[in-house]
Amino acid sequence: MSFNIFPPPAAHKPLLPPDRIKSIYSKERIKVFIGIFLGYAAYYLVRKNFSFAVPELQKLGFSKAELGLAASALSIAYGFSKFLMGNISDRSNARYFLSIGLVLSSFTMIFMGLIPFATSSIAVMFVLLFINGWFQGMGWPACGRVVAHWYSVRERGTAMSIWNLAHNLGGFFVGPLTVLGFELFAGFQGMLYFPGMVAIFFALVAFVLVRDTPQSVGLPPIEVYNEDYPKSYNAKTQEQEFSAKEIFLTYVLNNRLLWYIAVANAFVYLVRNGIINWAPTFLQEAKYYTKAEAAWASGGYELAAVPGTLLCGIISDKVFKGRRAPVTIIYMAMTLIAVLVYWKSPTSSHLVQNLSLWAIGFFIYGPVMLIGVQAIDLVPKKAAGTAAGLTGLFGYFIGDLLANAALGGLVDRQGWDASFIAIAISCLFAIFFTAFTWNREKENLSNLTPLSH
Repeated sequence: MSFNIFPPPAAHKPLLPPDRIKSIYSKERIKVFIGIFLGYAAYYLVRKNFSFAVPELQKLGFSKAELGLAASALSIAYGFSKFLMGNISDRSNARYFLSIGLVLSSFTMIFMGLIPFATSSIAVMFVLLFINGWFQGMGWPACGRVVAHWYSVRERGTAMSIWNLAHNLGGFFVGPLTVLGFELFAGFQGMLYFPGMVAIFFALVAFVLVRDTPQSVGLPPIEVYNEDYPKSYNAKTQEQEFSAKEIFLTYVLNNRLLWYIAVANAFVYLVRNGIINWAPTFLQEAKYYTKAEAAWASGGYELAAVPGTLLCGIISDKVFKGRRAPVTIIYMAMTLIAVLVYWKSPTSSHLVQNLSLWAIGFFIYGPVMLIGVQAIDLVPKKAAGTAAGLTGLFGYFIGDLLANAALGGLVDRQGWDASFIAIAISCLFAIFFTAFTWNREKENLSNLTPLSH
């Protein structure tokens, strides 16, 4: 028997009368989507709030390097947790898994803020942020499971592109919440525990709204409802629950297409974070921006991601009928062009540099989202969390690490040109590895009529 301390997938209920299915399906999908959107946005409230407390912690005598080391614990734990906890999420009720993970993450940050010794040393902060990162890894897999069960292949890209905006919503509100926490509770501790309190409220909202599968509320599987079957669809294999061993060995670790896009994801993350993490420094040192100009340009990078991500998902569904590889390749090719312009534009042309930086933001976040969708597409939906977790592991643990430590060292030793050569090559490698999935993905999709709902 597979180890799992979380509630198992919800039991199937008898099918509702046919005349009620359409109206209830529509209402339930809206509720479920709002639940995972708000729930995942709240994860960001307790993932990013520590960084806002860093200036206050420096006043206690901690250096930037020490606090950076502590903060790295969250990324390290998150990468591994997204994969390993993803497997547990595939064997759990997403309604509970998503909410419990958010509550545990929130409690960790509340503890860090309320207990004095929790911020007394880098070692203690490292441990607590590692624990928080592990609980953070419960968010994406649970949402991935929900999307895989409530949205069929040819509408999944659009659904995920809209859901992906939860990252931006949570990232936007965490700043004001930390400031409010500081003012209400007269200290940096409020910046840690106040967002945690707010996040617990949204965990309850998610619990009320989310439902594990359509069958758990008496509705048919989404493939049946939408008449949208991948060629590999088989009711026996798609609707039965798997053991941990089956998920890992049969559907994930032996799936070479998943490995291809996982490696591609590492290069996509290297490009994404290699550009934005170093943008303020590069613009000031190489393009002679002021601090304010560099900050404004960098902010536009994240803002440009919103329309780019939405368009990416819609194109993959409407133009390519559920295929992800062509859109990822097109977006990465456009990213490469924008990177070259950003790198080589003359220092006197800040407008060109800004537009090229925003173009990178517009295009790079599409593949970030779409590779996760493709991972879900390439496995039975009961293995969706683990599959997406594998790509996340490569993205966060390898891509992030290279974008920060490796690129930083490269700039120190050989200058900015060397780092941009590495970023450009990463664009090409992302295209190369994604291309391996081109034919198989095409074969896996149905040739049925367009969606009827």
